[in-house]
Amino acid sequence: MEEADARTQYPALSASTTSDLTIVGGGYLGLWTAVNAKRRDPGRRVLLLEAQNIGWAASGRNGGFCEASITHGDENGRARWPEEFDTLHRLGEENLDAFEQDVRDLGLDCHWERTGTLSVAVEEHQIPWLQDAEHGLDRAAVQAQIHSPLFLHGALDPHGAALVHPARLALELARAAVDLGVEIHEQSEVVDLRTNKAATAVDVRTARATVTSDHVVLATNVFRSLLRRNRLMTIPVYDYVLTTEPLDARQLESIGWRGRQGLTDLANQFHYARLTQDNRILYGGYDAIYHPGRRVKQEYENRPESFSRLASHFFATFPQLEDIGFSHRWAGAIDTCTQFTAFYGLTHRGRVAHATGFTGLGVGATRFAADVLLDLLTGEKTPRTELEMVRKRPLPFPPEPIASAGINLTRWALDRADHRQGRRNLFLRTLDAAGLGFDS
Repeated sequence: MEEADARTQYPALSASTTSDLTIVGGGYLGLWTAVNAKRRDPGRRVLLLEAQNIGWAASGRNGGFCEASITHGDENGRARWPEEFDTLHRLGEENLDAFEQDVRDLGLDCHWERTGTLSVAVEEHQIPWLQDAEHGLDRAAVQAQIHSPLFLHGALDPHGAALVHPARLALELARAAVDLGVEIHEQSEVVDLRTNKAATAVDVRTARATVTSDHVVLATNVFRSLLRRNRLMTIPVYDYVLTTEPLDARQLESIGWRGRQGLTDLANQFHYARLTQDNRILYGGYDAIYHPGRRVKQEYENRPESFSRLASHFFATFPQLEDIGFSHRWAGAIDTCTQFTAFYGLTHRGRVAHATGFTGLGVGATRFAADVLLDLLTGEKTPRTELEMVRKRPLPFPPEPIASAGINLTRWALDRADHRQGRRNLFLRTLDAAGLGFDS
C-alpha cells in the first residue's frame, strides 16, 4: 500500500438508497464482481460497501502470485473432483488468460508479469515428486535458474502463473469499477441483511443507512460471515511475509533469477518468494498460525518469532545475500476451508450469493468466482453453476475448543512429516482419507 501511494478515497454511505446489486466487501472478489456486473449490464446500478478501505486486508497484502489453478493445485483438484478435473483445469487456464486480457483492456497498472512458477525440492525425499514433471529440472538445471545451496531438483510451470502488485491490483480494479459506473463506499461496514417485509428485495444495513437491493453478493473473505450457516465453514490462518531492501546489480548476479519466476518449495510448511518490480525479494510462508476463537485481530500480525524464523530460513536459502536487510514485514489472515477452494451458495430466496474459502490462492480464483456468483443470481443453469465444485459445500470446522486442538495437532504432524522424509502419520492419513488433508 505504501508503494502504491493510495490517495483515492471513497465516501461512506450516509443516506439510505436502492440498488440493483449491492456488493459487501472491497477486496478482489467484490471488485471483480462489480466490474463484471457492469460489463454484463451497464445499466444496472451497482453499489459496493467496504468496512475499511479498498484492498486493506488480504487483497492488498498477499504475495502477489496469480495462479491459473482454481482447485488449489492439480493434486487437490484431482483428489476432490476427479470426474470434472479436466474441465476445472481448462477453466482455470482460460481464467488466467482472460485476467491477462483484462489487465490490458482495463488498463490495470498492477506490475503484471506472466513469468510462471518454479517449484523446488529442498529435501532428498521430495525429488521423486518432481521427476515426472513436464518441465523437470535436475540440480544443475535448477541452479541455473536460481542459485541456492538448498535447491536439489525443480519443475518449471512457465505459463500457469503470473505476478502482480497486490495493492495496485485492488486499487486499479476499484478505479476501473468506478469508470464503469460502480458506486463505492468505504468506511461502511454492513451489520445486517434481511429480506424486506414485502419479500421483494434485501435490506443491507450499515450503522448509518440501509440499501434496499434486488440482489446482494457477500464477498467478506475471512471475516465473520453475515450468514449464520457459514460461521463454522472457515478459519483465519495467519501468514507472515518479509521483503528485503532492493538488490543491487552484484546481489542480483549472485542469485541469478533472470526469469523472475515465482518460487515455492515442496514442504508441507512451504515457503514462497518472488522478485518485486524494484528487485526486492518478497519471502513468506512456513508458519500458518491459527488463534483460538476464529478471531481476526491486528495484534496477531505482529509475531516476532515468525519473522525471525523467516529471516533465518531466507539466509539459509540465499547465504550469498548475508549483507542485505529487510525493509518491510507484515502479516494477514487467510480464509481457510476444508476443501482449500472457494465454496458457493445462495440464500434469501436466491437474492444473496456468497463465496469464501479461497485458502490463499484467491488472487486469480476470485475473478472466476465473481462470474460464478453473477451466474447464480440469474437463477439459470450455466456450465459454471453446474460444476460439482460449485454445487457442493465442504465439511465445516468443528467448534472450539475442538478446532484449536485439531488444528494444532495437524500443524505438529505436518512439521513431523517434513522432518521424517515426508512420511505422514496415522492422524494425517486419516485426515487424507476423510478429505481433510491439509498443508500450509
